[in-house]
Amino acid sequence: MPQMSPMNWILLMIMFSMIFFFFLMINYFSFNPKMPSFLKSNFKTKKMNWKW
Repeated sequence: MPQMSPMNWILLMIMFSMIFFFFLMINYFSFNPKMPSFLKSNFKTKKMNWKW
């Protein structure tokens, strides 16, 4: 394989990091619940008496 110049390695790293942050943002905005109603509706807890 031919060797890459240092500038190409830096550009490749920048490109992959931008793609990585792009997918992180997609993941963040695809799952964005409204926290107070989300917590009240789905996390109703009851006291449980554990007997070991």
